[in-house]
Amino acid sequence: MVYHITYEDRGKGRKKVARPVKNREELLALRDSAKNLEHLEKARKGDETAKAKLVQLAYNLGHVDGALAGCKSIGSYFFHDVDCYGQTSQQVKELILSKKEEIGLVMLERSAKGGWHLVCRRMLGATILENQVRVACILKLEMDTNTHDLQRVSFSTSGSADDLVYLDDCIFEEPMSAEECEDEYAKLKIREQRGQEQVAMGAKKANKHYRPWEETDVVGRKKEEAGQAPETENQPQAAPPRTTDIDERVRFIARGVMKEKGLVESDFLDEGGRHTSVKMMLSGATQLLTKQEMNGVLAELMPEHWNDQNIQQLVSDFYQNYTNPNQRLLKYQEQLFVKSRRGLASRRAEGSTPGESRFPDDEGSAMPPEMPGKLPKLIQLLTSKTPDVYKAAVAHAVFPPLATHLCGVRFAYTDNVEHEATLMNCLMAGTGSGKGCIDDPIRRIMADIKRRDEENGHRESEWKKENNRRGNNKDKMVRPEGLIIQIIDSDMTKPALVTRMDEAEGHFVYVKLNELDLFEQLRGQTGKQHFQLMCLAFDPGAEYGQTRVGTQSVTARPVCRFNWNACTTILKGRRFFSRVLTDGPISRINFCTIPEQEIGSEQPVYGKYDAEFDEALKPYIDNLTAARGLIDCPQAFRLARKLQQECAEFARLSQNETYWNLSHRACVIAWLKACVLYVANGQKWEHSIEEFTRWSLSYDLWCKMRFFGDDIEKAASGDDSRIGTRGPRNLLELLPDTFTIDDARRVRLQEGMAPDKTGNMVSTWKKRHYVVQMADGSFLKSEKYKGKI
Repeated sequence: MVYHITYEDRGKGRKKVARPVKNREELLALRDSAKNLEHLEKARKGDETAKAKLVQLAYNLGHVDGALAGCKSIGSYFFHDVDCYGQTSQQVKELILSKKEEIGLVMLERSAKGGWHLVCRRMLGATILENQVRVACILKLEMDTNTHDLQRVSFSTSGSADDLVYLDDCIFEEPMSAEECEDEYAKLKIREQRGQEQVAMGAKKANKHYRPWEETDVVGRKKEEAGQAPETENQPQAAPPRTTDIDERVRFIARGVMKEKGLVESDFLDEGGRHTSVKMMLSGATQLLTKQEMNGVLAELMPEHWNDQNIQQLVSDFYQNYTNPNQRLLKYQEQLFVKSRRGLASRRAEGSTPGESRFPDDEGSAMPPEMPGKLPKLIQLLTSKTPDVYKAAVAHAVFPPLATHLCGVRFAYTDNVEHEATLMNCLMAGTGSGKGCIDDPIRRIMADIKRRDEENGHRESEWKKENNRRGNNKDKMVRPEGLIIQIIDSDMTKPALVTRMDEAEGHFVYVKLNELDLFEQLRGQTGKQHFQLMCLAFDPGAEYGQTRVGTQSVTARPVCRFNWNACTTILKGRRFFSRVLTDGPISRINFCTIPEQEIGSEQPVYGKYDAEFDEALKPYIDNLTAARGLIDCPQAFRLARKLQQECAEFARLSQNETYWNLSHRACVIAWLKACVLYVANGQKWEHSIEEFTRWSLSYDLWCKMRFFGDDIEKAASGDDSRIGTRGPRNLLELLPDTFTIDDARRVRLQEGMAPDKTGNMVSTWKKRHYVVQMADGSFLKSEKYKGKI
């Protein structure tokens, strides 16, 4: 897009402000204004002061309308500056126009000093600098290396045909959404920080007049001398990526070392403790990881500083002085090493390929996704007394009781439908696995509601006693008002539940069931009323109740506000939901589990839940209780969109309909958790909430696919012979970089999918720019797809 840059006085000084230029007419009006033409005439005579007063335009930005400071939105186009050295301006212009299709030219203007300004389509997944190098290599024209920053501003000239030589109206539209522009910026920032820009600039990086095609030739010659294949002139080579097998093992070991040393990711970003954190990491991992693998870990933990001279010297010293191949591993090191190898072998035996993307690694793995190192403060508190093996289960199970504290609070989802925080959690784990780990955290969260319930329960009991004493007298007492009782008994009946909902005055009712099959109390004549209750509870504004003619019978249809926790074994859980696999309850429930422990493993030890714990929890509960009305959390809204896009992308790549169907409501559940954390945190967002929410979604989908995925597919297809052992896989990743339609058909057959939909699948990939069709009819994986993977 085109942005007009102006300056406004904002308190502490002048600030740059960007406003989008909407069309050709508006752009020409800016360029041909009397003042701009006056300044341009003086600038071309050498007046630098006049040049600084020319209309300023920006082209690298994505979606922005206001202050430019802090903008993190990159667009689909980029600015490129070419000076005319050794060639006439006319020759350069003709060369650029002859290559306009190849370089993606959308605008060409003559600069105030006689050079040329280009705006071209940016190759997604590549930084501005990488795109500038690509264009310079195609044109073989010297480039200015100082124009690759996001907020780069250029001084415009006039709107005449001599100055504005070429203009494509597409420049006034940004094809990517705001969320996509922000996501692209974040990915490219990491790419820059990790030194993966495909530019071998070396000492010439500071040279304004840079010839990248010559640099590429030098690199190519050096590689040829070393017996390696040189790169093409238009594609300077990036640092080679680590293999996914190594990546997975390295990450496993690194997380284990951090846990052993009491480190979290933020320690490596803290300026004061960065050096010490690296030392601690090295002391625990030099016997387990190579120097190259360790640098890979540090690049992820501290992308801006891992390559600093002092850090690299520290790494070199450790590996030179402290690595001894004959030294025995410490006990925890040996356990980490063995487990990482065992996990990798297990995944290979299953046929899963770790590292394909965020989701296939998790859903296809034999173990659930691992919790983030840094948790939101509330979750950190609630899991602080929990042994590590149970932390994930507790982190999921606390949300129904937390959300039960909200009353009259609504959040608008991405489809503009308003939701209350209906959250239902089912813990499915083996017999004797420790499912009681969720009891104390839930009990502490619900303590204030339980106290009020007991007072109202006493009032209700007194009313019942008085009415029984009066017998059949006509002057019986009316049921007292304000009998809000939110915690209901596990042996509830439908009339009792309807009464509690009706009297709750907009509050949620809540129950914790030690066994999932206690829901059978509500099954009713159809045998499915308890499942209908689960569906109604999740659906915004749905009513639940009954109509009876008897004067003493319960007649009411309140809005169904019902949160719950339940536990069950995996076998019982699968059997319980076996008749409603495709009816909706499973997709509306948040599932979690407890990993199976080795035989003879040590007993986990809990911390003590005391008054100090309750005092730390109280502010969060107070924030939830005080909240009212429609609450806007823009960060959670944007996150929901990103999660939807990621799920959709993996669904397109895996072609797994079960995953796709389950992901819709799983995204809603994850988003609601983010909203609850936001409110509990005093309506303040933390980056850790985003990371936790992403993990929560991945974990929920892993459980659903692991426990019910194959059964749902069988029920949906009516085929009981289908057997599977893993979650969905990225089908495109299973294909070579260049493949045919027959190759794609064979992959579908190998994965047990219908081959007749191969054409639709590849067509979708092509439409989404994951693949490019070649002249011979074959398909090539695109740079966009490779960038994502």
